Amino acid sequence: MSANKNILVNSMTDRFSLGIAIDKISIKIDEFKTGQHCGEATQPHRDEGHTFYIVEKGTVTIEIDFQQYEINAPTVVYMHPDQVHRILDFTTMDICSLAVKNENLNPDYLTFLEELAPAKPLELTNNICTDIFETFSLCLKFSRQNDNKLYYPLLKDSCNTLIALIISAFLDQNSVSNKASRTESITRSFKRLLETNYCILKRPARYAKQLNISTHYLNESVKYTTGLTVSQHIQNRIILEAKRLLYHSDKSVKEIAFELGYDDYPYFSRLFNKSTGMSALAFRNKRYD
Repeated sequence: MSANKNILVNSMTDRFSLGIAIDKISIKIDEFKTGQHCGEATQPHRDEGHTFYIVEKGTVTIEIDFQQYEINAPTVVYMHPDQVHRILDFTTMDICSLAVKNENLNPDYLTFLEELAPAKPLELTNNICTDIFETFSLCLKFSRQNDNKLYYPLLKDSCNTLIALIISAFLDQNSVSNKASRTESITRSFKRLLETNYCILKRPARYAKQLNISTHYLNESVKYTTGLTVSQHIQNRIILEAKRLLYHSDKSVKEIAFELGYDDYPYFSRLFNKSTGMSALAFRNKRYD
């Protein structure tokens, strides 16, 4: 199947007009083989909101930004709206799904999610597993009470509670301290800036200025926390987006270069080649291998 001019975006269901979509689905393996109930899930796509897939039963193989994960229940998968993903294979499974747009997220939770991404699928322990599934059931119950005068706030608040539980599980896994050091705080602030500015801010000094610190201190903090320099983070984010667009869209290399903030198309081509060890066109042609 050929790619679209733009990367496919899954707008979820008509209920997503409220900015929240929640559902529980049981899928049998024969439905996957015949293409029933799969739709866009097996095609490379982005989701319109922050999406949480909680695998309650079965196994699934999923590809997220060119990385494959073999997932066994019970596991939660968090997908940032920027991430391109697809289902490659699965056994008969039960999956709980929740998608939420930014405006429906508690601002603190949104900040945590931006810092978590990209997050590897998280296998759930017994204690948090019970809490998450019980809270999901409550959210699903509220989603069906359309006649309730408090329908929207009940749904929104309960879903935010579920998201808080999921974030807590990820933070426990990553051993993130609530009292972050100064270097950790700087690194998190830099990553948030990078996510929204990588197309326009290409130099470490521009980020340092935004954060009101010296370029040396920014680079020292980020290198200490992550092992990578600020320049490496900027380049990696640009190359990741370039890979997404090359592999999952039909935009020309020149169009992609311009979209990522490079008027000098040859320079972008050299940057991509240096970073990946192959030309942009060679990388695109891998999808036909």
